[in-house]
Amino acid sequence: MRRDVSSHLVIEAAGPVRMVLAIAVADGRAASEELTVTQDGLPVEVAELREEHGGRLHSCDVTAGRVEVTYRATVEGHADPAPFELIDEVRFLRPSRYCESDTLLPVASAEFEGLTGLDLLAGVSSWVGTQLTYDGASTDPTDGAAATLLSRRGVCRDFAHLVVALLRALDVPARVVAVYAPGLEPMDFHAVAEALVDNQWWVVDATSLAPRQSMVRIATGRDAADTAFLTTIGADIELVSMEVTATADALPADDVRVPVQLA
Repeated sequence: MRRDVSSHLVIEAAGPVRMVLAIAVADGRAASEELTVTQDGLPVEVAELREEHGGRLHSCDVTAGRVEVTYRATVEGHADPAPFELIDEVRFLRPSRYCESDTLLPVASAEFEGLTGLDLLAGVSSWVGTQLTYDGASTDPTDGAAATLLSRRGVCRDFAHLVVALLRALDVPARVVAVYAPGLEPMDFHAVAEALVDNQWWVVDATSLAPRQSMVRIATGRDAADTAFLTTIGADIELVSMEVTATADALPADDVRVPVQLA
């Protein structure tokens, strides 16, 4: 499978600011790629920073003015599935800012009693997908899984947070992954969950908005706080526009009953 992904950001900086971007596909995925940052038409120097789980950040310093970021990559075939690391059992079982698994323990215990392993993943995915309505106008960036469950509405990050929180509450290590998702509508950066069963990571997308087999990993973390596409340090910025594309030479049919690994 060949996938072509891109993102284009236009940003207005009010003053000196360091921008840290998480828009490049994870290490080892791209057959070819290009990242450019310009300010008022002039190139800006970019430094690459490596994260755990193959994530790559790109940092640059800009001053007041208009900044344009363009990223393109082609991904051929699939990389190896994410490896199991013993520390992950601890790190991704703990409650985190947006995944309050301790708060949601009574809900998880009541709704999924008797389910284990891959059956539990399927059960949680189906339950979240039917309990929540996808609504881009209803969510706040600081909402966590508990707030999402109360409102019964959200976007992909909210679906992923609720899945992760419920699984952690039942002692299943789970994390959030930012991806490019061919077939997604409306097109944007996408967030899914990944859960550890039998020492293997399995992707869980309760939105069912794109085939899991065609997704391309960008960043991996405890929740959206670890996978944000843009972090700034310094002056205020305005995100003037953002365009994301992700296409595949063939979109597979995704049977939600069949477990899939994000490669």
